[in-house]
Amino acid sequence: MAMKKTELEKRKGLKIAGEMKQAGIAERFGKGAALPATRREQRELDRAAGLVPFAVKLPADLAERLRVAAGERHTGLNELVAELLEKSLQK
Repeated sequence: MAMKKTELEKRKGLKIAGEMKQAGIAERFGKGAALPATRREQRELDRAAGLVPFAVKLPADLAERLRVAAGERHTGLNELVAELLEKSLQK
């Protein structure tokens, strides 16, 4: 029985993905990025950079606006909040 075109394309895609995974070429969602192996290592790197954890509770709509603004600026949420706080405290 002949396969449908969509089934053929699906199988080709699976084959390519398998080959790439086996070759170690591409990982999804940045899994191949060089990140600290443990949270302890991350905390040590943050401490060395002079960063201090600072938890706050914000209204959900404000938190979402911050996430959107960080995405529009192509920066992290931490950097955006630090910048906004710095500007606000300088006034």
